[in-house]
Amino acid sequence: MAAWEERAARARERYEDGASRLPDDPDERQRQLTRMGNAAWAAGLSLLMLGRRDEGAEWLLRAADRYRESWADAPPESWGRPIGAQKSRLIAGDLQGARSDAGWALETGAARAESPIGRYAAALSHLVLDEDAIAAELAATLVARDDFPHAVADALVALATGDGPGYARAICALLADFEGRAEFLEDVQVADTVLALQALAAVRALAVELASPLLPR
Repeated sequence: MAAWEERAARARERYEDGASRLPDDPDERQRQLTRMGNAAWAAGLSLLMLGRRDEGAEWLLRAADRYRESWADAPPESWGRPIGAQKSRLIAGDLQGARSDAGWALETGAARAESPIGRYAAALSHLVLDEDAIAAELAATLVARDDFPHAVADALVALATGDGPGYARAICALLADFEGRAEFLEDVQVADTVLALQALAAVRALAVELASPLLPR
């Protein structure tokens, strides 16, 4: 518990420090906003691990806002930002906000992206918007690629097609992948993608009972 308290405190400090010295230069500003988004994300997940759901959700929503704010001056193909925003909102339980961010991701051309990360952003967005047939088509292009996590692609396809057993296999494989990792963003050892996909699965009555040191109790 103490470790999560320390992580949450450090992340909040990084966020406040970044907010106190936002630069005017557009490129430096978008970088700082992204760092603030990452810090807020770390604080939110750390608080979730402490069982402080409401506080955690507050910080995750802050993270989503900063990721979206950073987009205006971000380099092209910065698809990690709309993905991060949607995942943060899904984990926070803000489905309506996630839908707004999904619309933003699609308006900016995610579905036309050639990169796997862009297609992931598009598939995730269509799932958030309950447009499962389109999501299934996009997710299918990610399956068995060497440059995209197989378990994530399989989970997206299963969610989009309503394949309960397939989703259970994929989400368990994804959790196992997280449990085998040595490095995590911001050193926050939480299976965040699992949490976000479980939120989408819950809407479809496909969520799986999972237990792991990398998930909130």
